[in-house]
Amino acid sequence: MRLFFSIVLFTFTCSVSLAQTYTLDHYLETAKSNSPLLKDLHNQVASNQIDSLRLRAGLKPQINLNSGGLYAPSIDGYAYAGAITNVHTFNALMSANQAIISKKNVNAQIETINLLSQSVGNSAKISEQDLKKAVTAQYITAYGSLQQVKFSQEVVDLLTKEEDLLKKLTRNNVYRQSDYLTFLVTLKQQQLQLSQSRLQYKNDYSTLNYLAGIADTSMIELQDPDIQRAVLPDISNSIFFKQYKLDSLKLINSRQLIDFSYKPKVNILADGGYNSDFMGQAYKNFGVSAGFSFTMPIYDGGQRKMQYRKLSLEEETRKSYKAFFNTQYYQQIAQLKQQISENENLLAQIDEQIKYSESLIKVDNQLLQTGDLRIADLILAVNNYLTIKNLRTTTTINKMQLINQLNYWNK
Repeated sequence: MRLFFSIVLFTFTCSVSLAQTYTLDHYLETAKSNSPLLKDLHNQVASNQIDSLRLRAGLKPQINLNSGGLYAPSIDGYAYAGAITNVHTFNALMSANQAIISKKNVNAQIETINLLSQSVGNSAKISEQDLKKAVTAQYITAYGSLQQVKFSQEVVDLLTKEEDLLKKLTRNNVYRQSDYLTFLVTLKQQQLQLSQSRLQYKNDYSTLNYLAGIADTSMIELQDPDIQRAVLPDISNSIFFKQYKLDSLKLINSRQLIDFSYKPKVNILADGGYNSDFMGQAYKNFGVSAGFSFTMPIYDGGQRKMQYRKLSLEEETRKSYKAFFNTQYYQQIAQLKQQISENENLLAQIDEQIKYSESLIKVDNQLLQTGDLRIADLILAVNNYLTIKNLRTTTTINKMQLINQLNYWNK
């Protein structure tokens, strides 16, 4: 009785599991939420925003509390020169330091951080597209394996019905025993094919869960991915070309920072507190002081021109990469569109061929019931039907994969 209930429970669990279905969007959202790379890139953007705030805070007056003391004893007349050490000193000062920086210089430094954030944010979008493409490709592969399982099950069911009829006709001496055994071999081959298809779907489904970061070993039926061709944006708005724009802006910003590094620098400083050598009236050594520092670069051996030259070389490299990528982009888009069109034409031809194959099997089924059909002709018709249906599944999956590759460029 316990074994009976165990079998019933297992059957119920499998039925519920297979009844559940997951969509492509479910796996895409799960993969994005589980991706450590996307989390890392988003955190880098947030970190850059903090750096921008730190830069602004560093441009405000910097106030510090400093204190120090010194005692240089004299032993039997041996000691440091008092004129140098003052023998004993003590200070406790509150100091303030303010760098005088032009607004354009500040904006250029902030722009450096902003461009870095935009670059990381754009990389995050490209990484998200990469992840979406990989998960979608595996989803399509697993869905194709599932369709193969369903088709194999359909063929096995069809042949099983034919086998029951053929067995009765063989017992009535309408067909020979060898004809029945020949048909039975075909049925067993399709049953093996069904088992192999189920195993392939299990492997493909497990790989899909692995890519999406899902720890689940149950078998869930996948829904039709319903892949549609997306409208590609103008390349000026594409995230794949935006990086080249950002690189150009970075080089311009770097040139501005070089120019500002050769501008005069002024610092204003002030302090106040207690500073004494205890040589006189120490209780009167409270006071304040103020001052400034000024730096004007005059000659650095031509380093400025060298830095300009490096930036020029980087700009030449950027233009070369952009031109090469531009050529590859248009070539790949044209090739994908052509392949999709060819697959659509092939599917139309396959669908027409399937109609003929299905009609032939129906006619053979009627002839089988009357004993007017050769078993070899039935097996040939079934094999032709298998071939054309497999070709349709393969072509459909290939078309979906091509659309997925084309949609990769839709951001």
